[in-house]
Amino acid sequence: MKVTVSRKAHFNAAHRLYRKDWSMEKNQEVFGKCNNPNFHGHNYELIVSVTGEVDKETGYVIDTKILSDLIKEHIEEAFDHKNLNEDVPEFKHLNPTAEHIAYIIWNKLRVLIDADKELEITLYETPRNFVTYKGL
Repeated sequence: MKVTVSRKAHFNAAHRLYRKDWSMEKNQEVFGKCNNPNFHGHNYELIVSVTGEVDKETGYVIDTKILSDLIKEHIEEAFDHKNLNEDVPEFKHLNPTAEHIAYIIWNKLRVLIDADKELEITLYETPRNFVTYKGL
């Protein structure tokens, strides 16, 4: 029996969407107010979902305490109350769009979750704007 287990998390972070190789005018045209040179912040809501076979002995796909601890240690501690552009090494050369943030989170967690399990990341940048990444 295949089941999906999900865990919600939250972090606050600032970012600026821009490309160093573009003019200020082009950045403003493409990214608008998200190009604020002084950055802007979001209250991100994160849903991490793991899908797999239910273990016959434990009844778990994944222990939610373990999943919670992985999210706290590898995502919340790395991103919460940070400036993504300046404080998070993964965004040194990667524009911290919601799409890229979800991708980075997936990659950080993928190596920590058994390979026979599917991983899906849903990241809400606002209550109405969100992205989902399931891997390649």
